[in-house]
Amino acid sequence: MRIARFSIDGNVAFGAVEGNAALAASEGELVLDIIKGIPFADFELSGTKVPLSKVRLLPPVLPNKVVAIGRNYAEHAAELGNEVPDAPITFFKPSTSVVGPGDPITYPSFSQDLHHEAELAVVIGRMCREVPRERVKDVILGYTCANDVTARDVQQREKQWARAKGFDSSCPLGPWIETDLDPSDLTIQCTVNGEQRQLGRTSDMVRSIEDLIVHISEAMTLLPGDVILTGTPAGVGSLNVGDEVAVTIEGIGTLTNKVIKRG
Repeated sequence: MRIARFSIDGNVAFGAVEGNAALAASEGELVLDIIKGIPFADFELSGTKVPLSKVRLLPPVLPNKVVAIGRNYAEHAAELGNEVPDAPITFFKPSTSVVGPGDPITYPSFSQDLHHEAELAVVIGRMCREVPRERVKDVILGYTCANDVTARDVQQREKQWARAKGFDSSCPLGPWIETDLDPSDLTIQCTVNGEQRQLGRTSDMVRSIEDLIVHISEAMTLLPGDVILTGTPAGVGSLNVGDEVAVTIEGIGTLTNKVIKRG
């Protein structure tokens, strides 16, 4: 099931996306069957359906926290002159960094070198801690596309990554959550103004999703709606004001955002 979060007529709701996204432009309109309740508990479909074109898609979740992983693809680590770490590098992106599909990425005033980083995002479905490896699948609601937008010059200049990766609009998520997906070998692609920049596969991760959730949940409680960013493949590069950046992940869809000047 594909679960989207959206607004219509001033109201916010979740809905199940119906239709084939790849064929929608030519063979019919995607629709949302509005969910009774929230997707983090037992829910029913209401049967009330609205066209996707009539709603505004929002970030598919509003996470309490986004836990991100650095240097989880060897080629990406190498392209920035880094080695693969002995243990996962973890950092946070605040809830205020999260934006949805179609929302602008605001170029931070304190940076001169903004980069895209296409990533598979894991959405947590239930409160959990100290998750054993064999139970990891039980705590995952699904997967979505993410862009770990990074002020690269600030990241290199400052010892902590909080400002470089945590500024407002630095964590686009969407367009929806795919709940029925094997994430072990998916294509990840990033384009800027239609030109391919990144192309990788989740099978190239240094550490698997199971490894990451075990590692993170040893230290902290994960809550429903929390998001884990699993790292980016090689090919990261600069973004400029006016650029349109799109992250496409096999089996999920495409997340598109435009870079604007900070007002």
